[in-house]
Amino acid sequence: MNPRAALRGGAVGLIAVVAFLAGIYTDQTVPDWVPYFGRSAGRIDVAEVQEAARLIQAQYVDSKFDATKVSHSSVQGLVSGLGDPFSTYYDPAAYKRLQQSYQGHYSGIGIYLSFSSTGYPTITGTVPGSPAAAAGLVPGDQIIKVGDRDTKGITGDQATALIQGPDGTQVALTIQRGNQTLTFTITRAVIEIPTVRTSVLGNRILYVRIYQFGTKTSADFASALKTGLPGSNGVVLDLRGDPGGFVSAADDVITQFVTSGETFETRGRGSLNRHQVGGTHLAPAVPLVVLVDANTASASEIVAGSLQVHHRAKLVGTKTFGKGSVQQDFQLKDGSDLHLTVERWYLPNGQTIDHKGLDPDLTVTLASPGDMFDVVQSTTGYAKDAQLNAGLALLSGG
Repeated sequence: MNPRAALRGGAVGLIAVVAFLAGIYTDQTVPDWVPYFGRSAGRIDVAEVQEAARLIQAQYVDSKFDATKVSHSSVQGLVSGLGDPFSTYYDPAAYKRLQQSYQGHYSGIGIYLSFSSTGYPTITGTVPGSPAAAAGLVPGDQIIKVGDRDTKGITGDQATALIQGPDGTQVALTIQRGNQTLTFTITRAVIEIPTVRTSVLGNRILYVRIYQFGTKTSADFASALKTGLPGSNGVVLDLRGDPGGFVSAADDVITQFVTSGETFETRGRGSLNRHQVGGTHLAPAVPLVVLVDANTASASEIVAGSLQVHHRAKLVGTKTFGKGSVQQDFQLKDGSDLHLTVERWYLPNGQTIDHKGLDPDLTVTLASPGDMFDVVQSTTGYAKDAQLNAGLALLSGG
Protein backbone atom coordinates (compact mmCIF):
# COMPACT_ATOMS: atom_id res chain seq x y z
CA MET A 1 0.00 0.00 0.00
CA ASN A 2 1.09 3.52 -0.70
CA PRO A 3 0.19 5.73 2.30
CA ARG A 4 -0.62 9.39 1.79
CA ALA A 5 -2.29 11.63 4.31
CA ALA A 6 -5.08 14.07 3.58
CA LEU A 7 -7.09 16.81 5.21
CA ARG A 8 -10.41 17.03 3.45
CA GLY A 9 -13.35 19.37 3.79
CA GLY A 10 -16.76 17.81 3.93
CA ALA A 11 -19.02 20.78 3.53
CA VAL A 12 -18.57 22.18 0.07
CA GLY A 13 -16.46 21.53 -2.96
CA LEU A 14 -15.72 22.42 -6.52
CA ILE A 15 -16.48 18.99 -7.86
CA ALA A 16 -14.08 17.66 -6.65
CA VAL A 17 -11.63 18.98 -4.08
CA VAL A 18 -9.14 16.83 -2.16
CA ALA A 19 -5.68 17.43 -0.73
CA PHE A 20 -2.83 15.76 1.10
CA LEU A 21 -1.13 16.18 4.43
CA ALA A 22 2.24 14.44 4.55
CA GLY A 23 2.33 11.51 6.97
CA ILE A 24 3.84 8.12 7.57
CA TYR A 25 1.95 4.91 8.20
CA THR A 26 2.58 1.38 7.01
CA ASP A 27 0.18 -1.49 6.59
CA GLN A 28 0.65 -5.20 6.06
CA THR A 29 -0.76 -7.80 3.69
CA VAL A 30 -4.17 -8.71 5.09
CA PRO A 31 -4.38 -12.21 6.72
CA ASP A 32 -7.55 -13.65 8.30
CA TRP A 33 -7.52 -10.70 10.67
CA VAL A 34 -6.14 -7.21 10.26
CA PRO A 35 -3.49 -6.12 12.81
CA TYR A 36 -2.96 -2.45 13.63
CA PHE A 37 0.45 -2.54 15.25
CA GLY A 38 0.73 0.02 18.01
CA ARG A 39 -2.64 1.49 17.09
CA SER A 40 -5.40 -0.77 18.37
CA ALA A 41 -5.95 -3.49 20.93
CA GLY A 42 -8.63 -5.03 18.72
CA ARG A 43 -8.59 -6.81 15.43
CA ILE A 44 -10.95 -7.28 12.51
CA ASP A 45 -11.96 -10.88 11.87
CA VAL A 46 -12.54 -11.19 8.12
CA ALA A 47 -13.18 -14.94 8.07
CA GLU A 48 -16.91 -14.32 7.50
CA VAL A 49 -16.16 -12.04 4.54
CA GLN A 50 -13.89 -14.66 3.03
CA GLU A 51 -16.51 -17.37 3.55
CA ALA A 52 -19.14 -15.24 1.82
CA ALA A 53 -16.76 -14.60 -1.07
CA ARG A 54 -16.13 -18.33 -1.50
CA LEU A 55 -19.89 -19.04 -1.49
CA ILE A 56 -20.55 -16.36 -4.11
CA GLN A 57 -17.84 -17.75 -6.35
CA ALA A 58 -19.10 -21.31 -5.98
CA GLN A 59 -22.87 -20.95 -5.74
CA TYR A 60 -24.10 -17.71 -7.33
CA VAL A 61 -26.42 -18.53 -10.25
CA ASP A 62 -24.56 -16.37 -12.79
CA SER A 63 -20.95 -17.50 -13.04
CA LYS A 64 -20.12 -14.44 -15.14
CA PHE A 65 -20.78 -11.92 -12.37
CA ASP A 66 -18.48 -8.89 -12.08
CA ALA A 67 -15.91 -10.17 -9.57
CA THR A 68 -14.05 -6.87 -9.51
CA LYS A 69 -17.20 -4.96 -8.58
CA VAL A 70 -17.97 -7.45 -5.81
CA SER A 71 -14.43 -7.13 -4.46
CA HIS A 72 -14.63 -3.34 -4.43
CA SER A 73 -18.01 -3.51 -2.68
CA SER A 74 -16.59 -5.73 0.06
CA VAL A 75 -13.87 -3.19 0.85
CA GLN A 76 -16.44 -0.39 0.77
CA GLY A 77 -18.49 -2.35 3.28
CA LEU A 78 -15.57 -2.56 5.68
CA VAL A 79 -15.03 1.20 5.53
CA SER A 80 -18.75 1.95 5.84
CA GLY A 81 -18.81 -0.11 9.03
CA LEU A 82 -16.63 2.52 10.71
CA GLY A 83 -19.53 4.96 10.68
CA ASP A 84 -17.12 7.77 9.79
CA PRO A 85 -18.39 10.07 7.01
CA PHE A 86 -14.83 11.12 6.15
CA SER A 87 -13.40 7.63 5.77
CA THR A 88 -14.20 6.18 2.37
CA TYR A 89 -13.08 3.88 -0.43
CA TYR A 90 -12.36 4.86 -4.03
CA ASP A 91 -12.19 2.37 -6.87
CA PRO A 92 -9.24 2.86 -9.27
CA ALA A 93 -11.16 5.07 -11.71
CA ALA A 94 -12.54 7.33 -8.97
CA TYR A 95 -9.16 7.63 -7.30
CA LYS A 96 -7.53 8.58 -10.60
CA ARG A 97 -10.08 11.37 -11.07
CA LEU A 98 -9.41 12.62 -7.54
CA GLN A 99 -5.66 12.66 -8.15
CA GLN A 100 -6.26 14.85 -11.18
CA SER A 101 -8.26 17.28 -9.03
CA TYR A 102 -5.28 17.51 -6.64
CA GLN A 103 -3.42 19.19 -9.48
CA GLY A 104 -6.14 21.77 -10.06
CA HIS A 105 -8.03 20.23 -12.96
CA TYR A 106 -10.61 17.53 -13.55
CA SER A 107 -13.31 16.51 -16.01
CA GLY A 108 -16.76 17.63 -14.95
CA ILE A 109 -19.18 20.53 -15.31
CA GLY A 110 -17.65 23.28 -13.11
CA ILE A 111 -19.90 23.97 -10.13
CA TYR A 112 -19.39 24.90 -6.49
CA LEU A 113 -21.72 23.05 -4.12
CA SER A 114 -22.77 23.25 -0.49
CA PHE A 115 -24.07 20.19 1.32
CA SER A 116 -26.24 19.33 4.30
CA SER A 117 -26.98 15.97 5.89
CA THR A 118 -30.74 16.38 5.44
CA GLY A 119 -31.16 18.51 2.31
CA TYR A 120 -30.16 18.64 -1.32
CA PRO A 121 -26.79 19.96 -2.53
CA THR A 122 -27.03 23.62 -3.49
CA ILE A 123 -25.03 25.36 -6.20
CA THR A 124 -23.13 28.31 -4.74
CA GLY A 125 -21.33 29.28 -7.95
CA THR A 126 -20.09 28.18 -11.35
CA VAL A 127 -16.65 28.35 -12.94
CA PRO A 128 -16.64 31.04 -15.66
CA GLY A 129 -16.64 29.47 -19.12
CA SER A 130 -17.56 26.04 -17.71
CA PRO A 131 -20.29 23.76 -19.10
CA ALA A 132 -22.42 24.55 -16.03
CA ALA A 133 -22.18 28.29 -16.65
CA ALA A 134 -22.97 27.84 -20.35
CA ALA A 135 -25.99 25.68 -19.50
CA GLY A 136 -27.42 28.40 -17.26
CA LEU A 137 -27.00 26.90 -13.80
CA VAL A 138 -27.00 29.65 -11.16
CA PRO A 139 -26.29 30.04 -7.44
CA GLY A 140 -29.20 28.85 -5.34
CA ASP A 141 -30.13 26.00 -7.69
CA GLN A 142 -30.67 22.75 -5.79
CA ILE A 143 -29.64 19.48 -7.42
CA ILE A 144 -32.38 16.99 -6.57
CA LYS A 145 -31.29 14.25 -8.98
CA VAL A 146 -28.20 13.24 -10.93
CA GLY A 147 -29.54 10.93 -13.61
CA ASP A 148 -32.06 8.79 -11.73
CA ARG A 149 -30.24 9.09 -8.38
CA ASP A 150 -31.93 11.17 -5.70
CA THR A 151 -29.31 13.39 -4.08
CA LYS A 152 -30.91 14.23 -0.75
CA GLY A 153 -28.27 14.08 1.99
CA ILE A 154 -25.39 12.96 -0.24
CA THR A 155 -21.82 13.87 0.63
CA GLY A 156 -19.27 15.78 -1.45
CA ASP A 157 -17.49 12.54 -2.32
CA GLN A 158 -20.72 10.96 -3.54
CA ALA A 159 -21.55 14.04 -5.60
CA THR A 160 -18.09 13.92 -7.12
CA ALA A 161 -18.55 10.31 -8.18
CA LEU A 162 -21.95 11.08 -9.73
CA ILE A 163 -21.17 14.34 -11.52
CA GLN A 164 -17.59 13.88 -12.68
CA GLY A 165 -16.83 11.76 -15.72
CA PRO A 166 -14.76 11.54 -18.88
CA ASP A 167 -14.41 14.60 -21.07
CA GLY A 168 -17.17 14.70 -23.71
CA THR A 169 -19.66 12.50 -21.84
CA GLN A 170 -23.00 13.80 -20.59
CA VAL A 171 -24.67 14.05 -17.19
CA ALA A 172 -28.35 14.84 -16.52
CA LEU A 173 -29.25 17.06 -13.57
CA THR A 174 -32.71 17.72 -12.17
CA ILE A 175 -32.72 21.19 -10.63
CA GLN A 176 -35.12 22.84 -8.20
CA ARG A 177 -35.15 26.59 -8.78
CA GLY A 178 -37.77 28.22 -6.61
CA ASN A 179 -41.07 26.67 -7.67
CA GLN A 180 -39.61 25.38 -10.94
CA THR A 181 -38.25 21.89 -11.58
CA LEU A 182 -35.79 21.97 -14.48
CA THR A 183 -33.75 19.33 -16.26
CA PHE A 184 -30.30 20.00 -17.74
CA THR A 185 -28.23 17.62 -19.83
CA ILE A 186 -24.65 18.90 -19.71
CA THR A 187 -21.56 17.71 -21.55
CA ARG A 188 -18.55 17.32 -19.28
CA ALA A 189 -15.27 19.05 -20.08
CA VAL A 190 -11.83 19.51 -18.54
CA ILE A 191 -12.12 22.15 -15.80
CA GLU A 192 -9.24 24.27 -14.58
CA ILE A 193 -9.87 25.12 -10.95
CA PRO A 194 -9.01 28.64 -9.76
CA THR A 195 -7.72 28.68 -6.18
CA VAL A 196 -7.06 32.41 -5.60
CA ARG A 197 -8.80 35.47 -7.05
CA THR A 198 -8.45 39.13 -6.04
CA SER A 199 -10.07 42.54 -6.41
CA VAL A 200 -9.71 46.00 -4.87
CA LEU A 201 -12.87 47.18 -3.13
CA GLY A 202 -14.13 50.23 -1.26
CA ASN A 203 -11.46 52.33 0.40
CA ARG A 204 -8.53 50.51 -1.23
CA ILE A 205 -9.26 47.19 0.51
CA LEU A 206 -7.60 44.16 -1.04
CA TYR A 207 -10.17 41.36 -1.38
CA VAL A 208 -8.70 37.84 -1.72
CA ARG A 209 -10.90 34.79 -2.28
CA ILE A 210 -9.38 31.33 -1.72
CA TYR A 211 -11.59 28.67 -3.27
CA GLN A 212 -9.51 25.74 -2.02
CA PHE A 213 -6.03 25.03 -0.72
CA GLY A 214 -4.42 23.33 -3.70
CA THR A 215 -0.91 22.80 -5.03
CA LYS A 216 -0.74 26.34 -6.46
CA THR A 217 -2.39 28.22 -3.60
CA SER A 218 0.74 29.17 -1.64
CA ALA A 219 2.44 30.73 -4.65
CA ASP A 220 -0.77 32.33 -5.98
CA PHE A 221 -1.61 33.80 -2.57
CA ALA A 222 1.89 35.24 -2.10
CA SER A 223 1.71 36.74 -5.59
CA ALA A 224 -1.70 38.26 -4.82
CA LEU A 225 -0.32 39.94 -1.70
CA LYS A 226 2.81 41.22 -3.42
CA THR A 227 0.73 42.73 -6.20
CA GLY A 228 -2.22 44.02 -4.19
CA LEU A 229 -0.85 45.13 -0.82
CA PRO A 230 1.00 48.31 -1.89
CA GLY A 231 -1.39 51.18 -1.23
CA SER A 232 -4.00 48.96 0.44
CA ASN A 233 -5.64 49.89 3.72
CA GLY A 234 -6.61 46.36 4.70
CA VAL A 235 -7.35 42.83 3.52
CA VAL A 236 -10.56 40.82 3.34
CA LEU A 237 -9.74 37.11 3.15
CA ASP A 238 -12.80 35.25 1.88
CA LEU A 239 -12.89 31.58 2.92
CA ARG A 240 -16.63 31.08 2.43
CA GLY A 241 -17.41 27.80 0.74
CA ASP A 242 -13.76 26.69 0.97
CA PRO A 243 -13.66 22.94 1.70
CA GLY A 244 -9.97 22.87 2.64
CA GLY A 245 -7.02 21.16 1.02
CA PHE A 246 -3.27 21.04 1.44
CA VAL A 247 -2.22 21.78 5.01
CA SER A 248 1.10 23.14 3.78
CA ALA A 249 -0.85 25.82 1.89
CA ALA A 250 -2.86 26.62 5.01
CA ASP A 251 0.38 27.00 6.97
CA ASP A 252 1.75 29.34 4.30
CA VAL A 253 -1.35 31.55 4.33
CA ILE A 254 -1.26 31.87 8.13
CA THR A 255 2.47 32.65 8.01
CA GLN A 256 1.88 35.67 5.77
CA PHE A 257 -0.06 37.31 8.64
CA VAL A 258 1.49 35.83 11.81
CA THR A 259 5.16 36.19 12.72
CA SER A 260 5.67 33.48 15.36
CA GLY A 261 4.10 30.60 17.25
CA GLU A 262 2.10 27.58 16.27
CA THR A 263 -0.30 27.41 13.34
CA PHE A 264 -2.04 24.24 14.53
CA GLU A 265 -1.24 20.73 15.75
CA THR A 266 -2.30 17.17 15.00
CA ARG A 267 -2.78 14.36 17.48
CA GLY A 268 -2.94 10.70 16.59
CA ARG A 269 -2.54 7.54 18.60
CA GLY A 270 0.40 8.42 20.79
CA SER A 271 1.64 11.13 18.41
CA LEU A 272 1.72 14.92 18.53
CA ASN A 273 2.85 17.12 15.62
CA ARG A 274 3.09 20.89 16.14
CA HIS A 275 3.03 23.03 13.01
CA GLN A 276 5.02 26.24 13.41
CA VAL A 277 4.75 29.61 11.67
CA GLY A 278 7.24 29.93 8.81
CA GLY A 279 9.67 32.69 8.01
CA THR A 280 7.98 34.78 5.29
CA HIS A 281 5.49 37.46 6.41
CA LEU A 282 4.19 39.71 3.65
CA ALA A 283 1.34 41.18 5.73
CA PRO A 284 2.26 40.97 9.43
CA ALA A 285 0.44 44.15 10.45
CA VAL A 286 -2.14 44.94 7.76
CA PRO A 287 -5.73 45.12 9.14
CA LEU A 288 -7.44 41.82 8.35
CA VAL A 289 -10.98 40.41 8.26
CA VAL A 290 -11.80 36.79 7.36
CA LEU A 291 -15.19 35.83 5.91
CA VAL A 292 -16.53 32.40 6.90
CA ASP A 293 -19.75 30.43 6.58
CA ALA A 294 -21.21 26.98 7.20
CA ASN A 295 -19.25 25.60 4.25
CA THR A 296 -15.86 26.85 5.47
CA ALA A 297 -14.28 23.52 6.39
CA SER A 298 -11.13 21.68 7.35
CA ALA A 299 -7.93 23.46 6.21
CA SER A 300 -9.85 26.71 5.74
CA GLU A 301 -10.99 26.37 9.37
CA ILE A 302 -7.34 25.96 10.37
CA VAL A 303 -6.53 29.29 8.72
CA ALA A 304 -9.56 31.14 10.09
CA GLY A 305 -9.25 29.63 13.56
CA SER A 306 -5.51 30.15 13.85
CA LEU A 307 -5.77 33.80 12.77
CA GLN A 308 -8.56 34.28 15.32
CA VAL A 309 -6.62 32.60 18.16
CA HIS A 310 -3.54 34.69 17.36
CA HIS A 311 -5.80 37.80 17.57
CA ARG A 312 -4.69 38.61 14.05
CA ALA A 313 -8.10 38.79 12.39
CA LYS A 314 -11.80 39.16 13.09
CA LEU A 315 -14.09 36.49 11.65
CA VAL A 316 -17.29 37.68 9.98
CA GLY A 317 -20.14 35.48 8.78
CA THR A 318 -21.70 32.36 10.28
CA LYS A 319 -20.50 29.33 12.24
CA THR A 320 -18.15 27.13 10.19
CA PHE A 321 -18.60 23.48 9.26
CA GLY A 322 -16.65 21.86 12.10
CA LYS A 323 -14.29 19.29 10.61
CA GLY A 324 -11.30 18.67 12.85
CA SER A 325 -10.06 15.33 11.53
CA VAL A 326 -7.20 14.29 9.27
CA GLN A 327 -7.50 11.58 6.63
CA GLN A 328 -4.76 9.50 5.05
CA ASP A 329 -4.80 7.76 1.69
CA PHE A 330 -3.63 4.17 1.38
CA GLN A 331 -3.36 3.08 -2.23
CA LEU A 332 -4.13 -0.61 -2.72
CA LYS A 333 -2.45 -2.92 -5.20
CA ASP A 334 -5.18 -2.56 -7.85
CA GLY A 335 -4.97 1.24 -7.82
CA SER A 336 -7.95 1.74 -5.52
CA ASP A 337 -7.66 3.80 -2.37
CA LEU A 338 -8.62 3.64 1.31
CA HIS A 339 -9.17 7.14 2.67
CA LEU A 340 -9.12 6.76 6.46
CA THR A 341 -9.29 9.15 9.39
CA VAL A 342 -5.99 8.83 11.28
CA GLU A 343 -5.65 12.04 13.33
CA ARG A 344 -7.46 15.00 14.86
CA TRP A 345 -6.20 18.56 14.53
CA TYR A 346 -6.28 21.31 17.16
CA LEU A 347 -5.91 25.08 17.19
CA PRO A 348 -2.86 26.74 18.79
CA ASN A 349 -4.83 27.14 22.05
CA GLY A 350 -5.44 23.39 22.19
CA GLN A 351 -9.11 23.57 21.25
CA THR A 352 -10.81 21.35 18.68
CA ILE A 353 -13.49 22.59 16.31
CA ASP A 354 -14.60 19.05 15.38
CA HIS A 355 -18.41 18.86 15.22
CA LYS A 356 -18.54 22.36 16.70
CA GLY A 357 -17.14 24.79 14.14
CA LEU A 358 -15.72 28.26 14.68
CA ASP A 359 -17.88 31.06 16.04
CA PRO A 360 -17.44 34.33 14.12
CA ASP A 361 -16.60 37.51 16.00
CA LEU A 362 -19.43 39.17 14.10
CA THR A 363 -22.36 37.01 13.01
CA VAL A 364 -23.88 38.10 9.69
CA THR A 365 -26.09 35.98 7.44
CA LEU A 366 -26.80 36.16 3.72
CA ALA A 367 -30.39 36.38 2.54
CA SER A 368 -29.57 34.14 -0.44
CA PRO A 369 -26.50 32.22 -1.70
CA GLY A 370 -26.75 34.30 -4.87
CA ASP A 371 -26.00 37.46 -2.87
CA MET A 372 -22.37 36.43 -2.39
CA PHE A 373 -19.86 38.61 -4.25
CA ASP A 374 -18.44 36.84 -7.30
CA VAL A 375 -14.91 38.14 -7.72
CA VAL A 376 -14.56 36.44 -11.10
CA GLN A 377 -17.54 38.44 -12.37
CA SER A 378 -16.89 41.51 -10.24
CA THR A 379 -18.96 43.86 -12.41
CA THR A 380 -22.07 42.45 -10.69
CA GLY A 381 -20.92 44.25 -7.53
CA TYR A 382 -21.29 43.36 -3.87
CA ALA A 383 -24.18 45.53 -2.69
CA LYS A 384 -26.20 42.47 -1.59
CA ASP A 385 -23.29 40.70 0.12
CA ALA A 386 -24.05 41.58 3.74
CA GLN A 387 -21.09 39.61 5.08
CA LEU A 388 -18.57 41.30 2.82
CA ASN A 389 -20.02 44.72 3.55
CA ALA A 390 -19.84 44.04 7.30
CA GLY A 391 -16.19 43.09 6.90
CA LEU A 392 -15.43 46.24 4.95
CA ALA A 393 -17.15 48.29 7.64
CA LEU A 394 -14.96 46.72 10.33
CA LEU A 395 -11.84 47.59 8.37
CA SER A 396 -13.09 51.17 8.01
CA GLY A 397 -13.66 51.46 11.73
CA GLY A 398 -17.43 51.24 11.42
